[in-house]
Amino acid sequence: MKLRRCVVVPVVPAVLLIAALIAGCAGMPGPDYRAIVAAPDRTDADRKNDERRKPEQMLAFAGVRSGMKVLDMSAGGGYSTELLARAAGPQGVVYGQDSKQVIEQTVKGRFDQRMKAPAMKNVVYVVRDYEDPVPPEARGLDLVTIFYGYHDLPAMGVDRAKMNRRIFESLKSGGGYVIADHAAKAGVGVSASKSLHRIEESVLRREVEAAGFRLAAEANFLRNPDDPREERVFALKIPVDNFVLRFVKP
Repeated sequence: MKLRRCVVVPVVPAVLLIAALIAGCAGMPGPDYRAIVAAPDRTDADRKNDERRKPEQMLAFAGVRSGMKVLDMSAGGGYSTELLARAAGPQGVVYGQDSKQVIEQTVKGRFDQRMKAPAMKNVVYVVRDYEDPVPPEARGLDLVTIFYGYHDLPAMGVDRAKMNRRIFESLKSGGGYVIADHAAKAGVGVSASKSLHRIEESVLRREVEAAGFRLAAEANFLRNPDDPREERVFALKIPVDNFVLRFVKP
């Protein structure tokens, strides 16, 4: 797709269109996401994870490109952080964030082990609470991501309004905030945060927009209408119904 000028994009589920528009407005081509995912030095475990995470589509939807400054929140073992780091390249920087509590209880050194890989040279490991996740040196961010971690925040007692305001403040104008998560049934709100590891999409959207963000795009490449959205995601025998949203700071 050849772009001749920057345009304002409405809310659409067109993953590759969004990525092309972002790259076109920046005046530079986007990375080869397929090649990033196919890199021979990626682990077998990560490749297995690719089957349900669809990283090529996710990177394209997020619009990650060389030289970007990115904050990957709720980084866990670093699966997404590494992919973002590969896309941002040596001229970019990716901050992989998690709280001390989560690291001690669930991550247990997995991110530290991943940091030894050459692909993580442009990554900074950030141990900070979710209410204040941005390190002092990370100003004017291009992109913030939370992949499958937002639903845990209510159960952990995180002040999401404060967190989203901090993220808004840390992003440059036009910066993106991309969230992917497990969908709960309408009317559930955040009550399934701990029991089912799900969150109602409309509630998450209202929380983020309350901080000043505008919904720019939504993707359907991880949606599954056959998921009843009533079971714990780890016990489900079919693909989970996941929503993917891209917000922007005006």
